[in-house]
Amino acid sequence: MRSEAELEGVTLLGNNKTQYKTTYSPEVLEKFPNKHPGNDYMVTFNCPEFTSLCPKTGQPDFAEIKINYIPDQYLVESKSLKLYMFSFRNHGDFHEDCVNIIMKDLVKLLNPKYIEVEGIFMPRGGISLYPFANYGKPGTEFEAIAKTRLFAAIDRRK
Repeated sequence: MRSEAELEGVTLLGNNKTQYKTTYSPEVLEKFPNKHPGNDYMVTFNCPEFTSLCPKTGQPDFAEIKINYIPDQYLVESKSLKLYMFSFRNHGDFHEDCVNIIMKDLVKLLNPKYIEVEGIFMPRGGISLYPFANYGKPGTEFEAIAKTRLFAAIDRRK
């Protein structure tokens, strides 16, 4: 069981009445200490009900967002991630922007060893978009892994 000090920044989990933000809200993201920072392991989140708005037409865009990351000192609290992803519901941005914003917000929060975010957007006008963004901590082996994974993502879509 985690001590109160370890869970100090976690405020959303266990609340009976969840407040859903209706605008983009990165401030809802919360983190907690990684008990295994010496281990390299992958944490995966699958968000199959992501929605945002087209910035030009205001029409909804639907996607599955996949997040994989190798934590360093911190992990993202999953309920806060759910509320953060929900905050895009009325946010108008292009698919590529949403994926990059999600990645950058999580890098800012967690400073992970490695992270990748992939968007699998439903077709609009007969065209599907699958933006992929990733990051490897500079000066580490994960920086090189990020480049390799970026081009692997491109290759697997051919």
